[in-house]
Amino acid sequence: MKGCFVYITASDGGEARRLARALVESRLAACANVFDTMTSVYRWEGAVQEDSEAVVIAKTREDLVPTLTEKIKELHSYDCPCVVSLPLTGGSDEFLAWIAAETR
Repeated sequence: MKGCFVYITASDGGEARRLARALVESRLAACANVFDTMTSVYRWEGAVQEDSEAVVIAKTREDLVPTLTEKIKELHSYDCPCVVSLPLTGGSDEFLAWIAAETR
């Protein structure tokens, strides 16, 4: 099993928690951490923007990333949500086995 973290931004902590819960309930992620508040500076539609957002970090299997991404796009309030996967290249064998066991 190849594990990964999926980094997702959301409009606020409430949306982030809803997304995190949906991923875990559907077994697309074994766990999801929510960071309620951060400041994002980004370029959108030709202008530099600055907004408060929340972050979800989902722990999952690499083979579930396409399905997880589609689920986020379906539930997310943004037209173009940030959903990016970062491979896990090492770590606790027990933790990685837990991710595999808790996802579908």
